Amino acid sequence: MAHTTDTEVIICGTGAAGLTLAIDLARRQVDFLLIDKAPHPFIGSRGKGIQPRSQELFEDLGVLDRLVASGGWYPLERVYAEDGGAVDKAAVVTADPTPAEPYQRPLLVPQFLTERRLRERLAELGHAPLYGHELVGFDQDADAVSARITTPDGELAVRARYLIGADGGSSFVRKSLGIDFPGKTLGVRAMVADVLVDGVSADVWHRWGQGSAAQISLCPLYGTDMFQLQGPVPFGVDVDLSAEGLTALLRERTGRQDVVVRSVSWASAFTMNSRLAATYRRGRVFLAGDAAHCHPPTGGQGLNTSVQDAYNLGWKLAAVLDGAPESLLATYEQERRPIAEAVLGLSEKLLEAAKNRDNRRGREVSQLDLGYPDSPLSLPGGPDGRSGVLPGDRAPDAPVTGAGGLGTRLFTLFQGPHWTLLGYEVDAATAPTPRAGLRIHIVGARGDLADSGGHVGRAYGAAAGQWVLVRPDGYVAAVRAAADLDAIGTYLDTVGVGPARRRVTGAGGDTPVPAAPERGAPATRREHRDAREAAERRRATAERELHRLQRQVTRDLRAVRREAETAVTASRAELAVLGAQALAKLAASLRLPAASRVHQGSGPLTSK
Repeated sequence: MAHTTDTEVIICGTGAAGLTLAIDLARRQVDFLLIDKAPHPFIGSRGKGIQPRSQELFEDLGVLDRLVASGGWYPLERVYAEDGGAVDKAAVVTADPTPAEPYQRPLLVPQFLTERRLRERLAELGHAPLYGHELVGFDQDADAVSARITTPDGELAVRARYLIGADGGSSFVRKSLGIDFPGKTLGVRAMVADVLVDGVSADVWHRWGQGSAAQISLCPLYGTDMFQLQGPVPFGVDVDLSAEGLTALLRERTGRQDVVVRSVSWASAFTMNSRLAATYRRGRVFLAGDAAHCHPPTGGQGLNTSVQDAYNLGWKLAAVLDGAPESLLATYEQERRPIAEAVLGLSEKLLEAAKNRDNRRGREVSQLDLGYPDSPLSLPGGPDGRSGVLPGDRAPDAPVTGAGGLGTRLFTLFQGPHWTLLGYEVDAATAPTPRAGLRIHIVGARGDLADSGGHVGRAYGAAAGQWVLVRPDGYVAAVRAAADLDAIGTYLDTVGVGPARRRVTGAGGDTPVPAAPERGAPATRREHRDAREAAERRRATAERELHRLQRQVTRDLRAVRREAETAVTASRAELAVLGAQALAKLAASLRLPAASRVHQGSGPLTSK
């Protein structure tokens, strides 16, 4: 009989996208299961490039420094000519870091190390992936998804509010939903392998036969002693991916007999594809990462686009589970699918360039310029004729000085699951009422922050008296003048960031309730309209609070049930131990000589 449990979210797939989503949900106190049919974590280096925008994301999640320590920056490429000469050149053209863009260089970390660091961060938040847990079927209704999961201990039936398919290009979730995955094969078959190799140095990325069908490369995998071996292979041919087979391939294509592959830890032969799911959602089920889009490896875009899918979806799921309007989840596909479509086009363009011996990469692969200007979450309007940030843009970083005299950065203030409202040289008295989930900072005189180097003003193009609202995922939601600050308040109501709640204590305990304003009866038409709007906002806030309380009760009941199940299991185990001990004593007594048994059972022997 299947064991039954429930949770708020099921994440199917423990790759970089699934782990990123799990970390974001964990820090927002969302209950979830993270499952994978594989018996153990992925062991390959495949997606080894972490672009600057993803580095910003990983800083927010508290894992970037560990990733940098685990890998390194991309090395120079050493391109070998047919005559035996070689030229060293930069693989990626980068600019120097700036206060607004602190990360400019792509980071090289083998994918298995990236995922290891993410699992460690997840463990710090009290969660772990469940390997050997395969999603074998699911159904959904208006309220939840019912999933069937096979585990090493039998089948598990799980009821969840949402299911996320982050289960790769051959996604079971996508196929089960019947979602089309249109696109094309790109006419390239390739192999990739993680190898220990003798005969080459680990200070450069070695390339031979660039632009030809016989090209091959060895890229050092920083954080390990291995290299990633890459190259095209013919269609319809079995590729020998053993150490001996790869040594022969290397010698054939490089003309060098001193290069020897000692061992292979992981290898794969694959056909390059460019595909995009027809939709990212069906009811309460979402697709993320490679389940939604499949990239060629050129430009290092696949893993980065995948983790940013998760970063976009995580805060929206948490907000809706906490009472925000369900419509917020529709913006996930509206924002992320156009990004994936554009990135697929870039990856294909870079693949064609590589066929023509051009492997240069520039700012276009950094993903720093991607944004959501056409999103419903980008509040239109605001000051005209500006050259600064606009709704939908990535929110820049900037060094600032706290009122206490210590330096910090905007990214440090953004870090966490909250929204941020920045007031630039505004009157502190005009600051909006505090809200749960919103951090308000004022830059300027009498504010908590000083723009001592002028970096905030330059990066944001802000004029005195302006407010900038920044989303939890680091994108600008709105730019408004002080006179139009009410528009930001109305906007926050629609995304589940309600006003602060006062607490009242009564027979029902300590319960938060929305604070209603104290004012006289409306008299004019405008006052009546304002009163209706205020009442509607209070009603929406109360409904969100009711939903939050229901969610908390569900969590508490779930915890009580788990504790009860644990107590029953422990009691049964104790009874089993006691029973075994009693039987052992009985068996021991039966094995004693008859005289001893009579002596032990009846006292001293007596004659009749």
